[in-house]
Amino acid sequence: MNLTRNQVYWISQFSGWGLFVLLNIIIYSTFEEFKKEYIYTWLFLGIAGIFVSHLYRNFIKKNGWKNLPLKSIVPRILIASILLGLILFLIIALFNITSGIVPLEEYQKIGGVIARVVNLSSLFLFWSVIYFSVHYLENYKKAEIESLIFEAAVKDFELKTLKAQLNPHFIFNAMNSIRALIEEDPESAKNAVTKLSNLMRYTLKIERAETVPLAEELRTINDYLDLEKIRFEERLNYKINSAAEADRVEIPPMMIQTLVENGIKHGISKSTTGGEIEINCSIETDKLKIFIINTGSFDEEQLKNSKGFGVSNTIQRLNLLYGDESSFSIKNYNHNQVITEVKIPLGGIKHESFNY
Repeated sequence: MNLTRNQVYWISQFSGWGLFVLLNIIIYSTFEEFKKEYIYTWLFLGIAGIFVSHLYRNFIKKNGWKNLPLKSIVPRILIASILLGLILFLIIALFNITSGIVPLEEYQKIGGVIARVVNLSSLFLFWSVIYFSVHYLENYKKAEIESLIFEAAVKDFELKTLKAQLNPHFIFNAMNSIRALIEEDPESAKNAVTKLSNLMRYTLKIERAETVPLAEELRTINDYLDLEKIRFEERLNYKINSAAEADRVEIPPMMIQTLVENGIKHGISKSTTGGEIEINCSIETDKLKIFIINTGSFDEEQLKNSKGFGVSNTIQRLNLLYGDESSFSIKNYNHNQVITEVKIPLGGIKHESFNY
């Protein structure tokens, strides 16, 4: 059963004051001078305590004490506790005197009066500490939840922004290649249009997908490289190798594609003799390992300054989706080659879309 905050408050009020009254009746009943009439005094004190503390709560809410800093609340609580203790003492004294339970002479002893007021003030101080502690705990949890919601929203926005940047990224070179091929080889141009259609269909699909099977990504890369080969001809060669168990692993869409295009743009296209791109995918313990080797050279400062679109984009996406469980490295390899290594956990992405 889910209780409302107001119901919890009243249950706490009645149980707290009720327990206080019961304990005092039990304790004082052990004394010989305890009169049965005192039970009425303690019961009345419990009822009056609920009434006064409830008015105190309304006063706190009306004057916005819960929104004040701690240094402003503490003196207010101390003063309020003393005043409420005095008020509740006067109410109980009036009840006892008018009902004849306690004679007036008992309240003419200054020491006894001060002791009773201090005791009741301490009770309200204890009540205030509990009330504000519960409030601050609720606010802390609320702030924590709001922080998580905001963080999730930021991650969703960043991922969608990155994905939006990827969608048209490879299309322009393909269109230029097809345009140059139409007059020279119409049949090859038709095949190229089919491959471009496959690529565009894939980009439409990834608008709704956070991950795709590796095999599907590699098919897209194969179509992309076939189109780029039209442009580079003998200057571009490529190999794609993937283990069967790796093909089923879900990966962020366009991630490998972006790195492949990055290798062509910054490596092969700048070489007069062209070069080669090799992609190898395999499973290593609990992670998918992706190696991309391309002709060219890599400037280490490029990674530090995040100037390379494919590099910076991949790093951001991996961090958002997998956190520390993924890894990315890029470095010069052998002579005139760059090797890029990506590792992705097989357990799936850590980022989730939050719905609140």
